[in-house]
Formats: sequence, structure tokens, C-alpha cells
Amino acid sequence: MKQAILFDLDGTLLPMDQEEFTNGYFKLLAAKMAPHGYEPKSLVDALWMGVGAMVKNDGGEPNADRFWTVFNQKLGKDCRADEPIFDAFYREEFKQAVQFTRPAPISAQLVRAAREKAERVVLATNPIFPLCGQVTRLGFVGLGAAEFDWVTDYETSHFCKPNPDYYREILDRFGLSAGDCLMIGNDMEEDMVPAAGLGMERFLVTDCLINPKDRPLTMPHGTLADALEFLRVL
Repeated sequence: MKQAILFDLDGTLLPMDQEEFTNGYFKLLAAKMAPHGYEPKSLVDALWMGVGAMVKNDGGEPNADRFWTVFNQKLGKDCRADEPIFDAFYREEFKQAVQFTRPAPISAQLVRAAREKAERVVLATNPIFPLCGQVTRLGFVGLGAAEFDWVTDYETSHFCKPNPDYYREILDRFGLSAGDCLMIGNDMEEDMVPAAGLGMERFLVTDCLINPKDRPLTMPHGTLADALEFLRVL
């Protein structure tokens, strides 16, 4: 038994083209927030700045606090007062973003197979969304938060991928040894490289492969179907 199996979400359990998804999601959010005084372009610019600040978070505060500080600065007002409206979007209208993804029924099988092979199963998706946003995207592939021991989100995480401290925070939360953990993801730089640096076993899902530096695929790799077979014989 592994101590833990970690899964990425976007592009791994939830196949998608990242740019298509992001553009579509931003349009949905802009439509939601326009009646509340948010000009679409300014909103998107502020979102990108907030995300950038979370990616650079050094652990001094939760990602959510870092995001809202920079988001407020960019728009010049206390936008966090509207956080309940944003959260309502991630619970409801965000469901429409499924049209910008390619859900695969096999993803739920993967998570359930992992349950038989590990003491803990973690959704190690980049924590740039509130928990309600992570849960909504899980729903696209027929999964829920209850099927994981932890779902990383911006309220509780203090780092983002590709910072190795993002993974260390998961390990520390459960007292895990990196060498007894498996990371399954589709992004070479955000998933495979930092996991390797910590000594984790890895499986690279290639259906929606992201490998901007064209690194050699030296770790076990293949489709979601291959990943399922990998888990079954683990």
C-alpha cells in the first residue's frame, strides 16, 4: 500500500485544453459579475494578477488572502466584500464550464482504484480556486470531495504549483514520506518535476500532456486507461 496517491485535476482527471477552459470560464465569471459593477477586462486583468500573486506565495498567508489583497489593489476597492457572490458563481454558474472540458468516465474509476492501493487519496489540484470551485469541477467527472482525504484549495493552502512547498504542505499535513507517495498528473513542470525533486513516484498522463520544455518522458506514462492499468498492478 502507498501512503498516498495524489491526483491533479485539470488536464488529468478532467481532460481539457487549458486555454480554452480558462477563456470560457472567464467569460462566464465576467457575465456574472458585470451587474455588480465589474468591467470585464478589468476583472480579468485583476484575476490574472491575483493568480500570479498566489503562484508566488511564500507561505506567509493562505492563498486566498494573497489573492484578495492583490485583486483589491488592482481594482482599487474592497472586492472581498463580494466574496459570497464569487463563491455563488463557483457553486452554480461555473457548472456551465463543463462545455469547455472533455470529461472522461474513467476518471472516477481511477480514483476508486487508488482507494484500494493507498491509505490516503488527495486531490492535488493547483489551489487557486475556493473549495466550492474545486468541487464543481470534480462534479464534471462524477466525483465529490468526500472521495478524497484532502482537496487543496485557496482557503487552506499556502503555496501553489510548481513550488515544491505545495507538495510538502500535503506531505506534512498527513505525516507522509514522499518516497511512499505517487503523483499522477499531466503537467511536466507543475506535477512531475517538483514531485521528482521530493522523491515521489510519478505517472504522467499524456491525454492532455503539458511539456513546454520538451523534457524526455522517463517516468511511467500513458493515457488515462494506461494509468488505470498502472494502478491495478501497483
